[in-house]
Amino acid sequence: MDDRLSRSERLIVVRLAAVFALRMLGLFLILPVFAEYARHLPGGGNEAAIGLAIGIYGLTQAVLLIPFGAASDRFGRKPVIVAGLALFVVGSLVAAFAPDLHWVTVGRALQGAGAISATVTALVADLTPETHRTRAMAMIGSTIGLSFALSLVLGPALYGLVGMRGIFLLTGVLAAGAAVMVWRSVPTPSRPAAPVAASRASLWAVLKDGRLLRLDVGVFSLHFIQMAMWVVVPGALVKHGALPLEDHWSVYLVAVLFSFTVMVPAIVFAERRGRLKTVYLASIALLAVVQLGFALWARDLWTIGLCLTAFFIAFNILEATQPSWVSRIASPQRKGAVLGVYNTLQSLGLFCGGWMGGLIAQHLSPQAIHWVAAGLALAWYALSLGLQPPARPQDSQSL
Repeated sequence: MDDRLSRSERLIVVRLAAVFALRMLGLFLILPVFAEYARHLPGGGNEAAIGLAIGIYGLTQAVLLIPFGAASDRFGRKPVIVAGLALFVVGSLVAAFAPDLHWVTVGRALQGAGAISATVTALVADLTPETHRTRAMAMIGSTIGLSFALSLVLGPALYGLVGMRGIFLLTGVLAAGAAVMVWRSVPTPSRPAAPVAASRASLWAVLKDGRLLRLDVGVFSLHFIQMAMWVVVPGALVKHGALPLEDHWSVYLVAVLFSFTVMVPAIVFAERRGRLKTVYLASIALLAVVQLGFALWARDLWTIGLCLTAFFIAFNILEATQPSWVSRIASPQRKGAVLGVYNTLQSLGLFCGGWMGGLIAQHLSPQAIHWVAAGLALAWYALSLGLQPPARPQDSQSL
């Protein structure tokens, strides 16, 4: 069965992936510079407060993902997506003109309150047939890794050019443009094909599914580690790498480009040879090794760069494969519940990583963050050993 998207379907998915990517840029663009920038704001002397400002985006998003999905079932996907992007714009303006760290945190909370990730994913499901949905979901999922990689390269450069206020204003303008694009250029589905809102019975069934539960723990762990790391990585590049903040992009660019030369063949190998679980477990193991490397050896620019490159390889593989895996094993009747729970755990990982990373750095040490992250990755690896891989697309009748 041909799982290739038609030209019109591909255009729709690309546009919705762009919406997804723009919101992720709003989250990720500040990561490589915010921790150092915030230390110069009133209230910025507290590492825990900095971590909260970074991570609170994920908390408000997690709380509102399912309510936004329910609203999209009632009022339509596009109006809810536009409303969520409008909230993001308001949050960007608040953060841009914030006089202290407290108000930056309020702005970040408002940005996250536009919790449209699951609604965008559901609109993709509405507008693509079942036979093409895995490919479409993989395209959406891969935008997170791409946005993250792009943000780490662009963030320091933009910070040097326009400052933090300019970065917040830029993400607000991009979100406004995305709202116009959704309203004018994305078709309105005749009826929802995969509602995000779910009954209690469906949610309970999802929570009892061992495979989905392992993948939910995985997406939480991945984004916890990602956010916790960036509480301390910029400071490590400044302190141990003797690299000014505005020059960090050069390290990230080399690491990201090299990681993609490994990531793409790894994903192709996993799909074509039916070795998805092998590549998945290897990526989790690499994530644990990276954290141990940061904790034990990353004390100069070269070792930090090496650890970052290995991190991007593992992160991008996991970020691209997990959504596709989830979409393959979710039954059509419960796809909305599956997406709601998965995206909620992803957002909670973002919040907990930023918040707890700040607490750990404040009360223990920056290295302690990497020890905690390594332990979490090893626990995730152990839990995933019993995970059964999904049926290959050509063998699945549901695709």
